[in-house]
Amino acid sequence: MVPAATGPTGLPAGTLHYDLRFSQMTQFYGGSQSNSKSQGDTTRLVASGEMTYSNSNGSRPFSVTYSGGDMWAISGYKGGSGVFQHMLISQGILGKRWSARVSDNVSYMPQAATTGFSGIPGVGDLPTPPSEPGGSILTLNTRSVRNAVNPSFTRRINFATDFTVGGSYRIVRFPDGEGVDINQVQVNPGVSRRLDAFNSITGHYSFSRYTYPGLVYTTPNYSFSMQTQSLMFGYTRMWNRRFRTTVSAGPQWVQPSDTQAVPSSVRPAVDASAAYSTRTTSFRVGYNQGTSGGEGLIHQLGTHVYDVNGSISRQFGRNLTISGSGAYRRTQGYSVGDSSTGKPQESSPINSPFGGISATERLGRYFRLSGNYTVMHQSSQDQLPGNAVNGLVQVVGFSIGYNPRAKHLKK
Repeated sequence: MVPAATGPTGLPAGTLHYDLRFSQMTQFYGGSQSNSKSQGDTTRLVASGEMTYSNSNGSRPFSVTYSGGDMWAISGYKGGSGVFQHMLISQGILGKRWSARVSDNVSYMPQAATTGFSGIPGVGDLPTPPSEPGGSILTLNTRSVRNAVNPSFTRRINFATDFTVGGSYRIVRFPDGEGVDINQVQVNPGVSRRLDAFNSITGHYSFSRYTYPGLVYTTPNYSFSMQTQSLMFGYTRMWNRRFRTTVSAGPQWVQPSDTQAVPSSVRPAVDASAAYSTRTTSFRVGYNQGTSGGEGLIHQLGTHVYDVNGSISRQFGRNLTISGSGAYRRTQGYSVGDSSTGKPQESSPINSPFGGISATERLGRYFRLSGNYTVMHQSSQDQLPGNAVNGLVQVVGFSIGYNPRAKHLKK
């Protein structure tokens, strides 16, 4: 048992976990790397830290997870280094027959996020939420800022039925002008009903609007926006205390402001997952399909996304943990240019498999030694932008970390 500790002034009772580490990782290029952002094999040093805190207030639950650090190159290409940060804050309020929650998820990244909460291969392994389905295509050494605010409200209608309305406001920015800035507003009301202790059904409607500040066209005073609407019906099954499956599907309508640039369409949307958990093992696999407003690149607006992802973690004894995660993502969109060019041309699919595996050994009470391997591969028949992964990229890393056990704080 870890004894309870008295929290610093102003920090409510709860649980605090933090991790400080120093890492070295080497990035290897292979295949047909022909873009301007891959300048040969690179070795970097990384100083980083992660922290999670959750309070113990049952009616006002609060949690925050933060990961951040600095990278610098000691050999090879000097770009793509610098500061990275990711923070997720969540605040809830629980009433007798209702609940409300708001979260803010913000990150500053020097490349496309792949594995771990930090998104940097080989950095950090604190518990993480599932990666965002349909994320951007894999990029190298491209700075981006992302922020998503997500409020939700749930009202219990009766013992078996809940009404929920949620929303989000999301922005994506590229400080160096190497991608398309995106604003997204979404609202999604829905109803869920428990059929019995093991089965439940859901139905929800979702509306999203995408706009693109700063997008430049040859036609004066021309602007482009896009709306998507979907009607999804789902089923959840609790097979036992360890295994759960969820599937939701329905039609999705895509309505661009300029159908000469991106055509209107109706396509199926799917969101499915399966999760298994025991005291020592956790496993999750998911599939997502739908249309988004874009992937941050000019020829990837009105993007159809197909995403298979999974993760597994296993603890061996008290000190050794082995975990892995991966995804296969296929994206296909349209080029947006002069609205007078006529019928739009759909780009070739971009195929982006990636994954990683890590092993962590606890050394005594306070230190951990980790080794990790990450692999990414991206390809398309079309010419990829200069900041996109084009071919094979591998990352090998080792780290030593100061990682005391979680502290249980009390006032």
